[in-house]
Amino acid sequence: MKIINLGKHNSIFNQFISEIRNVDVQNDRMRFRRNCERMGEIIAYEISKTFQYSSVPITTPLGTTNIELFDEQPVLSTILRAGLPLHQGLLNYFDNADNALVSAYRKHRKDGSFIIEAQYMASPSLENRIVILSDPMLASGASMVEIYKLLLKKGKPKKIHIVVLIASKEGIEYIKRSLPEDITLWVGAIDDELTAQSYIVPGLGDAGDLSFGSKE
Repeated sequence: MKIINLGKHNSIFNQFISEIRNVDVQNDRMRFRRNCERMGEIIAYEISKTFQYSSVPITTPLGTTNIELFDEQPVLSTILRAGLPLHQGLLNYFDNADNALVSAYRKHRKDGSFIIEAQYMASPSLENRIVILSDPMLASGASMVEIYKLLLKKGKPKKIHIVVLIASKEGIEYIKRSLPEDITLWVGAIDDELTAQSYIVPGLGDAGDLSFGSKE
């Protein structure tokens, strides 16, 4: 698996990572959502460099020119609800992309463990498509692996990009063992610790709650 850590390269991206982590900033929900969206836009730009391009003639008011445009639109997929702001950032740049939306949550057991329950999916055929699967947090990696398996019911993509803002080392190792080697992981920051409850430390807290408010 190829791993691209954008946070290792000094850029404006690090400003947005710092703000979604910072307890003095992150509780401004509009700013939190917008920062996730901004990072989605930056990652979309970087992913676009990996696509196949062809020369296309363009007519202007004064003549014609050829411009290299990518050959096909990707399919953007995310996990409701926390993934929506990051997904929107990707969609802002890939604005003609097809979309695959999945509803999934942790179903906790009495012993403290949990399983991933997926209740809803709306998706086009993914056969031989480029798929960009996004979720702001990669904690244990269990959700990402289960959603990947679910998406395969819609066909086998020719390329998958996984986009996360913050990942744990343990989660990365889990998906490296569980997913195909040709997947590319785009990540904003990698943290060392994962708690017994599968929360990333230092992480940022609950991305869904920070974006949309607490839930029962």
